[in-house]
Amino acid sequence: CESQHQRISNYIPVSSLYASAQSFVLRSTLHQGMAAILARKSLLALRARQLAVSGQGLHSSQSYGLRLSAHSFSTKLEDEQREQLAKEISKDWSSGIFLESSVFSLIVVLSDFLHNVTNSLLVFLMLVFERSINTLFLTEMVRGLMLTLKYFFETKVTINYPFEKGPLSPRFRGEHALRRYPTGEERCIACKLCEAICPAQAITIEAEEREDGSRRTTRYDIDMTKCIYCGFCQEACPVDAIVEGPNFEFATETHEELLYDKEKLLENGDRWETEIAENLRSESLYR
Repeated sequence: CESQHQRISNYIPVSSLYASAQSFVLRSTLHQGMAAILARKSLLALRARQLAVSGQGLHSSQSYGLRLSAHSFSTKLEDEQREQLAKEISKDWSSGIFLESSVFSLIVVLSDFLHNVTNSLLVFLMLVFERSINTLFLTEMVRGLMLTLKYFFETKVTINYPFEKGPLSPRFRGEHALRRYPTGEERCIACKLCEAICPAQAITIEAEEREDGSRRTTRYDIDMTKCIYCGFCQEACPVDAIVEGPNFEFATETHEELLYDKEKLLENGDRWETEIAENLRSESLYR
């Protein structure tokens, strides 16, 4: 009996079977037959466990239908007791114990269904009402006109380009130029650092030595269609000869006009020297 009690205690908790049967009945009213079978088996297991705990042993537990031994044999007394227990379960079922739970489950399901339908209907009506108001009173058009009216009284940010131009940063990188010294001598010493550092390989320089031993350029070409305006040439120049000026309006009609030679670059430097010198002076602390 003690070993049998230990085996029954280690078995699946029969109370959970009964609870699952009740939950199954509460959730579905269409499977009452399956719920009845599950409840019947759980009651059998409950009564068998009670008998085992009270010390009546394996024979009593087998008499209520819980077969824990694979080699146990049915007797006439066990069959009679099992039949009597089935009649009691059928009597409990017909008395309305499970029917009350099924009705309650049906009420809960209907309540949830009506709640969902009501919410969906309210959302639909709100949407129809909002669209009707927008169509009838042209609220979207009114909101757009109010936005236009608000900006009408605010400070104007548009400028009349090209007659008016906004301010440019001193670090703005525009059209290239070659600078001169105040004496008129060109600054470039043909070190070719700008040609070497140019990532687009847009600069081509040729140089020769003068009679006084100084080195000056004989050719300084920039392909403006290749230039990416990174400013590396200006940073690499040790004498501030090649710079990128403030001019950005140098569109042309042909490709050849964007192939700048030395004369074109010196002309740009003479034209923008004042602004270029001022920009370099303002940025001298950060170089």
